[in-house]
This record gives sequence, structure tokens and C-alpha cells, in this order.
Amino acid sequence: MTTLSPDGERRIDNFIEETIAAKKIPGFVLGVSNIEREIYFRGGGTNVVHDPSSGEVNPDSVFWICSQTKMIAALAALKLVEQGKISFDTPLSDYLPEFRNPIIVEKTSTQKTKFTPAKTVVTLKHILNFSSGLFYPVVREDLHGLSNGYASKEMHATQDPTSAFFRIVIGELPALPLKFEPGTDFVYGWSSDVIGFIVEKVSGQTLEQFCKEHITGPLGMESSFYLTPELKRRLVNLTFRDSNGGMNPWANQVNIIEQDPSKVRLHLGGVGMYSSMRDYLKILRHLMQINAGRPVVNPILKVDTVRQIFVPALSDKGSKSLSEFSMAEGTQWGTALAICTQDWPKRRRKGSVFWGGWAGTSHFIDPTSGIAVVFGVQITPSRDLEVVQVWSKLEALIYSALSNGAERL
Repeated sequence: MTTLSPDGERRIDNFIEETIAAKKIPGFVLGVSNIEREIYFRGGGTNVVHDPSSGEVNPDSVFWICSQTKMIAALAALKLVEQGKISFDTPLSDYLPEFRNPIIVEKTSTQKTKFTPAKTVVTLKHILNFSSGLFYPVVREDLHGLSNGYASKEMHATQDPTSAFFRIVIGELPALPLKFEPGTDFVYGWSSDVIGFIVEKVSGQTLEQFCKEHITGPLGMESSFYLTPELKRRLVNLTFRDSNGGMNPWANQVNIIEQDPSKVRLHLGGVGMYSSMRDYLKILRHLMQINAGRPVVNPILKVDTVRQIFVPALSDKGSKSLSEFSMAEGTQWGTALAICTQDWPKRRRKGSVFWGGWAGTSHFIDPTSGIAVVFGVQITPSRDLEVVQVWSKLEALIYSALSNGAERL
């Protein structure tokens, strides 16, 4: 059984203490589990940057997990596939009329672009592995924020929020824009949000209700698309890093999603959930157990379904595009997460699956080493360099501390 050596654990502790004292990043948490149980969890720093009276970040603190929501939305769709209610080859147009006549655009940074009709039918398989062609547009005047498809508060107040979402994405174009013919490449975009809409159409439940019944509820997770008073009480506030490198308390410096639970009427499968990292680690451990063929009480998915998450599904071109986007060579995507097709030196091993969130949270499962890891922080703009460096160092320290034959040589 994989564990952390006492000396290795002390090195992690020391680095966390040094990092918190240096105050180069906001408060954060780190959690590690082996296949049976949590073996390390520690947090530190303040809930509001520079405010000691705001309370300490701890293992049960709640984070807006942003794109870590994507895995949970994918698991919901995979559950429907298991139930026989939908298949990987189901056309999305069976449920969403916007997919009946999508177009391929020449440019993704402007709506003043040439386009041609798409020839390929977009299916569930395409939105699970981000080969649908659905893309996040580059909005030059809002590079630090979220696209209006996420940040719009008005769409929640409409009679049909899903249709309002698609009207934002389509804009002035005559039909739903795609970057390429479905199945031929990879692009990061609205695919996971569409997964959520499909789950709702097929199940007749909201995405929140379906996840509570089939994923988060059975695992005892409090994770939710609603920032309830209890979750908000434990929420770690966002920090904004200004152009001079200073960290500032959150004051709505950029547009983000609707967070008032009384107003949320559209569950965004790409960015919409709130969770503690301890809760998120529960689901990673559960998936690790199923993947290993361990006997699991009330598994949320079948063994074959979970193992498919670890199987590359992109074309070579798609893998190259994903590798460039993730800044990690040899990256693939299965049905719910990115996949390492080679070892990362002194870090996760080949066959690991991973992803992260816009505001700094990250996670991975490494079946070879027998660990799952979560890291939680809340800072924007995304991909904060100081956070990336701390996260990389923490991961290397974890691997140097692994014992029982799993350590990196």
C-alpha cells in the first residue's frame, strides 16, 4: 500500500509552511489519498488574502472548482450511457436543435468570419473528448475573465436559459460555430456545458439533481451547483493578481458566473460547481478503486466505464492540440479527463489522468503509483505563475516521499 515516508511528509509540511509565510500565493490546501484512504491533507493561509480575521484555509474549505466540474458532468453522461438511455454515437441534435446545422468557422476570435456547413454529425462521443469543435472564443478585451456564455447573469432570468446560452454562443452568426469538423481535432470549449444540457434533457432532472442522486450523494459529497449558505460560509475567496504582481482581495475585478443560488437556473457543466478538495478527493479515490478492480460498495459506475476514462480517444492531431493547450507533451483525452501518455519527470506517471480549474484548483489520479492528489487555491488571472510553481514543487515532493516501492527513481 502506497504511503508517505515520515521524512517525506515533513518535507511537504516544511514547504507548505515556507510557502504560506512567503505570501507569494493565497491560502491553499493539498490532499493525497492512496487507494484505500486519505494519507495527507493540509491547508493554510487566510480565506481572504491579507486578512487574518477571515479565518484559515483548511481541508474542508470550499472552492469554486471551475473546470474540475467537467469531470463530474462527464461522469453523469457516462451514467446515462450505462443506463442505456443514450449512446456515444447519439446525435446531439436529437435533444438540442442548435446542433442540426452547425457551421465551421475560419476564425474563432471574431464573428466577422467566413464559414462553411459542417459535414459531420456532432455526437456524445465528441463532447466527451472535446473533439466536437465547440470552442471558447478569445475575447481580447477580457483576457482575464470568463466569456459571456459563462458570465452572463441575464440568461438565468430567461424563460429558457439553455436557449439563451446558445444565443450568446451563436451571436451574429447564422448557426452554432465549430472550429473544425467534429472528431478531427481537439479544442477546449463549451463541450462540457453541452454535456450538462444533454444530461438534463435525457434524464428529465436538473444536472444538480442527477449528480446528487448518482454521483455526489452516494459518495457523501456536499459538492453543488448552488453556493448555499453553508458552502458560502466555508468558501475561500478569490484573489486577483494585478499587473504589478500584487495580490488583491476579490472586488469583482473580472466578470464571473452567477453565484447567487436564488438566481441560478442554468447549471454549467463546464464551470459551475463548488466543492471542498476533501470531497473531490473522495470521488478520485472511488474511481481509482473501481479502475483497480477493487470491491466497492455502491459503485457509481461499472469497471469498464471507468477504465475507458484512462483510454486515449483523440486523433494524433487532437493529441498535439491538447498537448499545446495543456503545455504538457504527449497528452491525450479519454471520456472524462486528460491522460498522460508518458512520465512527467519526478512527478505523475504515464497513464495518470488529470485536469484543473480556471481559479487554480488541480487534481490527478496516478494508478501506477496508487495515489490521487488534489490542490486547491483561488486566484485569477488563470494559470498564475507563482501557483503553477508551488503546485509543481508540491507534486515533486509527494513523489519523493512515496514509499512501499512506488517512489520515483
